[in-house]
Amino acid sequence: MALDAADHAGPFAALAQRLLNLVLFVTALTSSIAFIEPSPHDGLMIVLVVMCVGAGVGFDRKLIPLLLLTVLWLVGGLMSLVQVGDQAKDIQYAGTSIYLGIAGVMFACLFCDGDLRRLAMLRRGYVLAALIATAAGYIGFFHLLPGADIFLDNDRVSATFKDPNVYGPFLIFPIVWLLISLLVRGIRLLDVAVLMILLGGLLLSFSRGAWGHFAISALVGVAIVLAVTPDPRMRARIVVLGLFGAAAMVLLVVALASIGSVHDMIVERAKAIQPYDVGPGGRFWQQQLALNAILDNPNGLGPFEFFRIFGLQQHNVYMQGFLVYGWLGGAAYLALVAITLVFGLLNVAVPTPWQYYLITAYAVFAGEAFEGLIVDTDHWRHFFLVLGMVWGLGAATINFRRRQAYDLDVDEDLLAPA
Repeated sequence: MALDAADHAGPFAALAQRLLNLVLFVTALTSSIAFIEPSPHDGLMIVLVVMCVGAGVGFDRKLIPLLLLTVLWLVGGLMSLVQVGDQAKDIQYAGTSIYLGIAGVMFACLFCDGDLRRLAMLRRGYVLAALIATAAGYIGFFHLLPGADIFLDNDRVSATFKDPNVYGPFLIFPIVWLLISLLVRGIRLLDVAVLMILLGGLLLSFSRGAWGHFAISALVGVAIVLAVTPDPRMRARIVVLGLFGAAAMVLLVVALASIGSVHDMIVERAKAIQPYDVGPGGRFWQQQLALNAILDNPNGLGPFEFFRIFGLQQHNVYMQGFLVYGWLGGAAYLALVAITLVFGLLNVAVPTPWQYYLITAYAVFAGEAFEGLIVDTDHWRHFFLVLGMVWGLGAATINFRRRQAYDLDVDEDLLAPA
């Protein structure tokens, strides 16, 4: 739709749209290179913002709640930052929050017209990025090249990320994308092969949070697809394919677990409680301290102050919100997550050309919101991507529904398959 509108506006506008989509693809492609800061992805995000301005990407009024809550979250963080003094690390943390907040709103604007070409470019770039990261993970775990240990963190795969607990969740978006595509469009051997590769990479992250995140996102995604599919035969096919898919995943886990090092790590990581979870100084004990600190500090503590005082992170993004961004920022972040879940749920059932993109983004966001209970996710780049997609495609869905209600013509190009 955006590209066709640009075509009518003139060749330069159409060229700007094509360049914007190309920059989006390259930005997504580099999103897995996260072991250095600033990363190439961060630099390209600046270019992407400039391209959005140059291509005339607009702001839909339905994105105002996203913008307002993001601003309140950031303002709370800046108010909390004042009390920690002039420390470069704290200022960098606040700068990263501002950068990611802008990114979330920018992605919402990028997708609020439901442009399928743009969505397809994002999908291809992200899947390729996930394959690059996964390949690095396999090389590291199985020691396929000299010096491959740089892709490991305590025998767990971190791949091109600093932390296995970030690498694992990064893979879930393309995994759920491929899973829903297989259920809806049928078996495609290339999609199956890529899905199995990425699932193996997710397993080797040995991240319990990522495993739980995937389980929730997959269940939410499949449940919504079943609920919105009107054809009983199609629903039956989805159920059958889903069962086959679950069986294939089990076989993949069994095959990998037959490798001694993988088996031992799975057994260790599958334990519900780890030594660092309980007892004095453990995760749950720290969360009790964090709750007391939140109640005692309405303006928060500022970045890294809880760790400096107590020696460990609380590993809960919602507590992190109040500790680092104060009551104002913490409440805004909590409201942003809750309202996004409601906003997305109100729109996923509407049949649109981009419906399954929205379902995927919503399912991944729901899983990531859950994972936030045990991990600090406020600086995960892919969190703000799916956040923006839920809002952008939700706004596009509302506009689509209104056009139908007023019997306006729907752009036939939108109905082309992705």
